Amino acid sequence: MSATPDFQAWVKDVQAAAEADLDRFLPPASQVPTKLHEAMRYTALGGGKRVRPLLVHAAGALFGADADALARAASAVEMIHVYSLVHDDMPCMDDDALRRGKPTVHVAYDEATALLVGDALQAQAFDVLAGTSTVPAARTVAMLRLLAEAAGSAGMCGGQAIDLDSVGLSLTLEQLERMHQLKTGAMLRVSVLLGALAGRDLASHEREALAEYSRAIGLAFQVVDDVLDATADSATLGKTAGKDAADNKPTYVSILGLAPSQALAEQLRQQAHDALAPFGEQALRLREIADLIVQRKA
Repeated sequence: MSATPDFQAWVKDVQAAAEADLDRFLPPASQVPTKLHEAMRYTALGGGKRVRPLLVHAAGALFGADADALARAASAVEMIHVYSLVHDDMPCMDDDALRRGKPTVHVAYDEATALLVGDALQAQAFDVLAGTSTVPAARTVAMLRLLAEAAGSAGMCGGQAIDLDSVGLSLTLEQLERMHQLKTGAMLRVSVLLGALAGRDLASHEREALAEYSRAIGLAFQVVDDVLDATADSATLGKTAGKDAADNKPTYVSILGLAPSQALAEQLRQQAHDALAPFGEQALRLREIADLIVQRKA
C-alpha cells in the first residue's frame, strides 16, 4: 500500500503542527541559561520524521481528543524521543557525529551541554504533559505514569542498557526482540496510548487492540532501521550508515539476513493492520502509519 496524497498531506500537517507546538512549549533561546535553551531548540526543532506525534494524533483522532491535549501529548513524547537521541549519540554511548543531517549536540556544542540538554528535555516533557486543562486529573496522572514507565528502566532506558551490554554478543531472536520492544517499542506504544487517552478512557478490548498494534509497529520500526542501516547511505539516512555492523551490534539483519528481515517487516505490517480490525475504517490513519514505518526509505 503506497501513501495516498490525502495521507501525505495529513502527515505534513501533523509534522508542521508538531514543529509549532515544540517551538511553543520549549523555553525561548533568549531565556537564561541561553546556551542550554539554544541547544535544546537546536536538536528538537527543524527535523525528524515525527513518527511519535503522528501516532499520538492518529490515535487521538480515533478517540475524539481535543487539540490542546494532542499538542501536549505529542510534544511530550517527542521531547523524550529527542532527549534519548542526544544521549544515544554521545561518546559514552554510540558516539555518533551526525543526526537528522546535522552535527549532533555534543559536536555542535560540547558533551556537558549535550548531557544537560537530554536531562532538560526529559523534565520539560512531563511539565508539558501535566499542563493540560482539558483531560481529567486522574487520567492525566495515568498518562504521566505511562510515559514515565515507557521512558525508564522498564522501557526505553532499559532497552538501551541491554543494547550497550550486547555489543559483540550473539543474541537469540527472542532476546533481540525483547531488547527492541523496550528500546524502541515502548515509546511507540505509549505514543498510541497517550493519544487515545487524551480523548477518553479506554475499554479493555480497545487497550488490547492498541497494544497489539503497537507491538507490531514497534518491532517493524526496528527491523526496518536495521535493514536501512545495512542498505542505505548516510546522506539518505541523515545519520552514519553501517554503524551497527561497524560497532559489532546484534541486529535483525545480522541474525536473520537481509531478505528474511524484509519479509519479517512486511509480516509485522500485516499484524498491525489486523490488530486494528475492531475499529474499522476509523483507524485508517493508524494503518497508514504502519505502512509508512515499513515502507520508509530513511
